[in-house]
Amino acid sequence: MARPITEEEKQAAQALLAKARAAQKLIEDYDQATIDRAIQAVGWATANEKTFTRLAQMGVDESGLGDRAGRPNKRFKIMGILRDALRQESIGIVEEIPEKGLVKYAKPVGVVAGLVPTTNPALTPPGMGIYALKAKNAVIFSPHPRAKKTSFETVKVMRAALKKIGFPEDLYVCVEKPSIPMAQEIMAICDLTIATGGPAMAKSAHQSGKPAYAAGQGNSTMVIDETADIEEAALNTRLSKTSDFGSGCSADGNLLVEATIYDRFLEQLQKEGGYLASDEEKTKILAIYWDAEGHRTFDTIACPPQKIAEKAGFKIPDDRKFIIVREDKIGREHLFSTEKLGTLLSIFKYSGFDKALTMIKQIYDVQGKGHSCGIYSFDDDHIHRLAMVAPVSRMMVRQPQSKANAGAFNNGMPMTSSMGCGVWAGNITNENINLKHYLNYTWVARPIPEDRPSDKELFGEFYNTETF
Repeated sequence: MARPITEEEKQAAQALLAKARAAQKLIEDYDQATIDRAIQAVGWATANEKTFTRLAQMGVDESGLGDRAGRPNKRFKIMGILRDALRQESIGIVEEIPEKGLVKYAKPVGVVAGLVPTTNPALTPPGMGIYALKAKNAVIFSPHPRAKKTSFETVKVMRAALKKIGFPEDLYVCVEKPSIPMAQEIMAICDLTIATGGPAMAKSAHQSGKPAYAAGQGNSTMVIDETADIEEAALNTRLSKTSDFGSGCSADGNLLVEATIYDRFLEQLQKEGGYLASDEEKTKILAIYWDAEGHRTFDTIACPPQKIAEKAGFKIPDDRKFIIVREDKIGREHLFSTEKLGTLLSIFKYSGFDKALTMIKQIYDVQGKGHSCGIYSFDDDHIHRLAMVAPVSRMMVRQPQSKANAGAFNNGMPMTSSMGCGVWAGNITNENINLKHYLNYTWVARPIPEDRPSDKELFGEFYNTETF
């Protein structure tokens, strides 16, 4: 249970809020072109290769989580968010539906509380910051304590970009001494919370008393059916599983592979750098990957597979990129069917697509409901049937999950650094959190010709039948 907030923390929170509100007031009359120029400035300042590499690697060094060499590749997400933001209007009339007599006006929501996860302190602030500024909002960033220096430095860069073009720097302010009570206070006093992080953070956001968009827990599961391109599926699995050492909630955790291609696919996974653990090694991994209560052990999260093996008491070659364990059991007591948050992958075999659908439902009953799944298939019926039953908000087809479901340049998902997981996960939306979630809207309705069906049309076969 979190300690009570101190008076000093309360005063600090109010000071940040006052700065943010004052800065927001200064830009309330700026036009769309001026705002768009500002988000381009913030985008360049944070997404240029030199700066983002410095900040991304600083985040890995500070937190001890993730891939120092690979994390700089995430800068594409800032560029994608900027692309999406620039292509939309956010001031005045943003939509008209003449046949319904409706006109939609966009307005700022106010000051946003932006909760920054320990795994993305260089990516989340500019991602949130671009959408928020596009909507003429200010943001108070609340960092994770394990990545506070990187978060603060990233916001410092964003502030410098604003200052250079004559915008008020305090549109972006950052908590310097983060704590759970401070984060809770920031959420309670701001107008809207965007919470990117684990289940505890999401729960806290929803209990803040203010509107909040938060994410759910991941346990991404991929179906590989008999029509799959085995080489493509194995390559994409490796890309998704190893991105930032599997730190993201979208990284592949479980593979369900059709029996007729299982052996060939497993062989191809090993060609992509997978290490197939023996039964003895699997038992050793189980002992160190989760604690006695089934919680993930911190020192095995988002680390190289060699470190996992070493901690478990065996060695794997230096060229191995992830560890594969065979599994055939699903349930809360079978931990290999839960979220991995690292370079560990479980592989299951199924016979017949009906069995795959049953296994999908079983896995998400364990963990990850509302988040995401995927399929490697060229059978549209299989794709449709999975989409019909999977209790997830997003489903990727023939794509590396962790690089696709939050938006990519080769799919139509909105680019984001935060993903809603719907009522399944206690969230208010299933969507990728993007510009529209940072705006209020006023609907203006003019009269139209009456659109009223007859009673016969409305009640169909029940019209003029027995009454009760």
